[in-house]
Amino acid sequence: MRKIELDRFDLQILHLLQQDARATHQKLAQAIPLSASQIGRRIQRMEQSGVIQGYQVALNPEHVGLSVMAFANVSLERHNEAALQDFAQSIDKLPEVLECYAAAGEADYLLRIVVPDLPSLSAFVMNKLMQLSLVRSVKSTIVLNAIKQTMKLPLSSLP
Repeated sequence: MRKIELDRFDLQILHLLQQDARATHQKLAQAIPLSASQIGRRIQRMEQSGVIQGYQVALNPEHVGLSVMAFANVSLERHNEAALQDFAQSIDKLPEVLECYAAAGEADYLLRIVVPDLPSLSAFVMNKLMQLSLVRSVKSTIVLNAIKQTMKLPLSSLP
């Protein structure tokens, strides 16, 4: 993917799409002084370059029966390239893990996990996560209440 320069119109488009990803080009053109076709071309360019990675529906986990969210700090036994690739492939197969980040600090990886209830979290950690051959330790933190949760990037802070 090639890096592209984003101008103020691109940033306005991205800001509005973060508010409503289903906004039509015509609706965006009402807020941005460009034609709907110009907006469409800009969106297509940003999709092709990887600036826009895709479109998703944001679900409320509790409304679909996934009422427990936890963060897990995972430390590995080994850190060679093959071990790290094996861990990444294993984590990718676990749908309970929504996000996984390689980290510097106490843990090697930080995971965000959602499950239906506390017994499910216990079963997930003990029977899936701790069973991965490279995992040395897991320290979990259960979320009591989400204060802020967003995927919207702070585009207004860009120069």
